[in-house]
Amino acid sequence: MKILAISGSPRKSGRTGIAARFLNEKYGVEVIDLSEGEIPLYNGESYQTELENVKSLREKVKNADAVLLLSPEYHSGMSGALKNALDFLGSEQFHSKPVALLAVAGGGKGGINALNNMRVVGRGVYANVIPKQLVLDPHCFEYENDTLNAESADLVDALYKELVMYVKMREYFLQNEEA
Repeated sequence: MKILAISGSPRKSGRTGIAARFLNEKYGVEVIDLSEGEIPLYNGESYQTELENVKSLREKVKNADAVLLLSPEYHSGMSGALKNALDFLGSEQFHSKPVALLAVAGGGKGGINALNNMRVVGRGVYANVIPKQLVLDPHCFEYENDTLNAESADLVDALYKELVMYVKMREYFLQNEEA
């Protein structure tokens, strides 16, 4: 099973990156780290589809069995970096593909708007955004160890397991549809 995470933070050292590295270390999830700045600013020009970084992004998402979208919440929405990357993608990459959402917030009631924003865009690319979603606040991290605390690791585990369940249901459906 091939699960891909897109870490939508433009920051090199932020909590979204910690969560993405946790997913990579615990589950072997491949991570596209948007803080590396390899995805150009989307402008809709056709030449952009031929750029190697864009082709790689499209191919990785298309070949994944599921995608985890991770984003900090900036001004009540997902990061501009994540939205920009998603603008290069569409139904060819996402149609009926299970997608899980994880927002990293500053605390309080943050994160929900980023989740809603990602969910709306997910619908726009025909993804199957799963119902379970997660917000991680500052207290969820062990900064000195570059990881999550035990309670938060359990929450991420539950999100990951539900995503895997949706992948298995999709595989079952596709196998039986062909029969």
